[in-house]
Amino acid sequence: IVYFGEDQNPAGMITPAAAPATAQAIFLGQLVGGVGTETFETKTFGSVAPLVLSFPGSSGSITATLNGNGVVFQTPSTSGRFNTTGASAAPTAGKWWQGSDVFSIDFSAPISAFGFYGTDIGDFTDTSTDLSGKVTVALTDVNNVVSVITINNTVNGNDASLLFWGFVDTAKSYKKITFGSVGRVNENGEPDFFGFDDFVIGDLGQIAPRENGVPEPGTFALLGLAMIGAGAARRYRR
Repeated sequence: IVYFGEDQNPAGMITPAAAPATAQAIFLGQLVGGVGTETFETKTFGSVAPLVLSFPGSSGSITATLNGNGVVFQTPSTSGRFNTTGASAAPTAGKWWQGSDVFSIDFSAPISAFGFYGTDIGDFTDTSTDLSGKVTVALTDVNNVVSVITINNTVNGNDASLLFWGFVDTAKSYKKITFGSVGRVNENGEPDFFGFDDFVIGDLGQIAPRENGVPEPGTFALLGLAMIGAGAARRYRR
């Protein structure tokens, strides 16, 4: 089950009633057992991969190793990315992972739930070559089978947008997640940058039981959340 909500005009904060916060709340409502959230607040500004992170699992700690292109960034940013930790009442200073091109997360134990806040995604693209500017998520399961999902983020939307994306899978468990952009997104062949923050993982034992395996009705309401905030003005910036 995929959880997605987007806000094209968040003003550097998470509005509780807006689509990203709603999507995150429903996603978190499917998890139990004290799942952890990586906020990057304890990480050193300027740190690059590999970045080793730790999460509580249902039967012991899970190590997540972040590899690839990116850096730990912090407020202020003049490029649209912003801290989402604690930003539910007003914009707040803090840190996030500023990813570009391809970066991945390897897990020491299988996970079946994952969610994150993303900022400044898809705000520009090289229209001369019709590149999409969307973000892909490649999920490598424990049998090395890779499934690729394209996040339905707005392309050529507003600078400094906000989204939440996550999934819960009771049928499969995964050992690696890889983020990438569909194509290159400017005339110099350079990828877009986006902020990656407040990500949550859960193993199979941390997913709340569902009667007869049927998702709770509230999750289906998320199908329409992606439409909120659409129709934004075109921008061509990083």
